[in-house]
Amino acid sequence: MKILYGVQGTGNGHIARSRAMSQALKSHDVEVDFLFSGRDKNKYFSMEQFGDYHTRRGFSFVTQDGKVNYRRTVMENSLHHFYGEVKQLDVSHYDLVLNDFEPITAWAARSQKVPTVSISHQNAFLFDVPQKGSNWIDSSVIQHFAPSQYQIGLHWYHFGQPILPPIVHTNGHEVTSANFVLIYLPFENIRTIIDVLVRFVNQPFICYHPEIGDQKQIENIQMMPLSHEGFQRDLHRCQGVIANGGFELPSEALSLGKKLLVKPLDGQFEQQSNAATLESLGLAQSMDFLDASVIRTWLDEKQAERVTYPNVAAEIAQWIVAGKWDCSQQLRQSLWERVDFPSYASI
Repeated sequence: MKILYGVQGTGNGHIARSRAMSQALKSHDVEVDFLFSGRDKNKYFSMEQFGDYHTRRGFSFVTQDGKVNYRRTVMENSLHHFYGEVKQLDVSHYDLVLNDFEPITAWAARSQKVPTVSISHQNAFLFDVPQKGSNWIDSSVIQHFAPSQYQIGLHWYHFGQPILPPIVHTNGHEVTSANFVLIYLPFENIRTIIDVLVRFVNQPFICYHPEIGDQKQIENIQMMPLSHEGFQRDLHRCQGVIANGGFELPSEALSLGKKLLVKPLDGQFEQQSNAATLESLGLAQSMDFLDASVIRTWLDEKQAERVTYPNVAAEIAQWIVAGKWDCSQQLRQSLWERVDFPSYASI
């Protein structure tokens, strides 16, 4: 079987999920090519696992100071260029296109009548799961941005819907609890982050941010450039995580038993929904802005307990190779039966 895997490159969560799927697919007799879009080619990092991967411009959103800048998003995305990329992409020699909210491969597969299976957190919003701040535009984007024949949605809980648990990428680091908090807020202004964190003079932080070029120490904050391996090492060692409201990093933090505080990206309904869902499940706290008082209270909270998720990527890979993409009921039931939530979770 020959597979083209299209991955949305705007956020590192999509890439992290595709790492786990890449590893799982290597256990089967399949050939997988990867295509990433939504980010400048020179801004991808730690991509060795994907071999000779391809990139396209695609679509992306523009953020400024923790908010979506809709005006710049419209101005910096080109429908004409996108249509050209779709028309130029030949997917006819693939048996299947896998897709993680990546529009070029999705639309190319649709026009060339190649089967498509999409695997993403966004697909969960096709069903009746908790949402906050969504409107008809958001619903239209979820339905039409990267269309597919078969959809696998991922979420922290099933909510009685036909969705799966998260795909969590594991890499063998030992899980400990050192005296530092890990910060990953790539959409926030770096100066604002520093101004808030330096108030906690007795609390060490390690902060990864795309604007950091070289490692440096600023008072109680160790500033780090983006690095997949370095970040995973510190994620396994930290006592807690402060992050935006994405899906993959919170999933990894929950699976490692790290307490979690999220600040969703303003104007992005998915992140707002994620933050509200985590709070309603009792799995994390949230804040609407970088609020020092909320951070102070959260720092005093006790250590979290792990959410145990099975190896979802391995099960999906086996299901993909089996080829019965219109039937996932047994897969869903088997996976959720193996999920174990902490005693304090509200489920």
